[in-house]
Amino acid sequence: MTTFQTEPGAVPPPDAVHPRDSSPDTPTSVSRLNETIRDFVQKWGSVWVEGEITAWNLRGGHVFGRLKDAAGDGMLSFRMWSSTLQRTPDDLKIGDRVIACVKADYFTKTGDFTFTVSSMRHTGLGDQLERLERLRATLRAEGLFDPARKKPLPFLPHVIGLITGERSDAEKDVHRNAELRWPHVVFRTVYAAVQGDRCVPETLAALRTLDADPEVDVIIVARGGGDPQSLLGFSDERLVRAVAAASTPVVSAIGHENDHPLLDEVADLRASTPTDAAKRVVPDVSEQRALVQQLRSRARTRLTQRVSHDIAALAQLRSRPVLRDPESMLTGRAQEVVALSSRGRDVMRRRWDAAARTTAELRASLRALSPGATLDRGYAIAHLPGGAIVRDAAQAPVGTDVVVTVGRGSFAARSSGEVSEAGAEGPSPAN
Repeated sequence: MTTFQTEPGAVPPPDAVHPRDSSPDTPTSVSRLNETIRDFVQKWGSVWVEGEITAWNLRGGHVFGRLKDAAGDGMLSFRMWSSTLQRTPDDLKIGDRVIACVKADYFTKTGDFTFTVSSMRHTGLGDQLERLERLRATLRAEGLFDPARKKPLPFLPHVIGLITGERSDAEKDVHRNAELRWPHVVFRTVYAAVQGDRCVPETLAALRTLDADPEVDVIIVARGGGDPQSLLGFSDERLVRAVAAASTPVVSAIGHENDHPLLDEVADLRASTPTDAAKRVVPDVSEQRALVQQLRSRARTRLTQRVSHDIAALAQLRSRPVLRDPESMLTGRAQEVVALSSRGRDVMRRRWDAAARTTAELRASLRALSPGATLDRGYAIAHLPGGAIVRDAAQAPVGTDVVVTVGRGSFAARSSGEVSEAGAEGPSPAN
């Protein structure tokens, strides 16, 4: 601080006048006032303050923002250097309720007053967020977040179970958007506290009631937006495990797009808002009607094309000569049958005649070679009583009875012995 020595009775310069000693005749200087304010502010040291972030501007790696009193209208400006920002949770944003360690800074050159933040975290969520992250890791390791275990939602649920706060905006949003999409949708609503100590037990009871109802096809758990502290009930381990064990598909519609309680991870479907849940659970009747009309039109077109094609094919078949005048085919075939029959008879007649001639020739040859024919020419065959043919005269000595076979019949004879060749000029008559 600048000081000056003055002569007795002289007016001191402004820098020499302390602000508390200033008067119209002896004013203090702006620099002296600012230095006094700075020295006073520096005595405060670090202060822990709670408030809501209303501005969050990132410039050059540093944050410049504002905090508003959670219950009043008070507001202060703050700055956070990049080194502090690196140690701060990444999910801080406008609207979050935080606790910050701040130190007042007063700039003597400009007269600006601000606070430098050395630490900042969500209100009351430091230890809780850490526990939630450990629980999240445990549940993920158990496979409760696995997409393969999630149940598909029915195309058109007959009854929708709804767990939400009584007379809440979330209930109105779900009903209004679902009924706009499908006017005949039916809800079975069980009210439960959506924050505070009653949130988990009442939500568990509502879940058990709706899951045990055989008419309920899908369950929506809906709540409007809020600060992370108010959404902690939907990250409770008991509720998360109950949703995972439910036999009915569960849709989580908690908070806004940026809110991610553990219920979102384990539910069969996560909706960003209650309105989004209604749109994803119930189909749009106008879209379905348009789809049905489109399918009917396609079916009609395909059927018309098929019938037209078959009619054309039938007409083409009927235009063929064989179907236009089927008797002509029979007439031509009848002529062919007559010609083939005639040819067959001629061939069979010729073959019959040839076979007859061959048979006659064979019969004549057989007759010529037959012993009977030889006998018919005057020859005879002599048989001994035992049936042996006499081939040698010595076989029939004198007195031997023989049977002589001629061209017609046989007769008995007795041998007179062998006849010499000189005296046998011809066949000797049998005795």
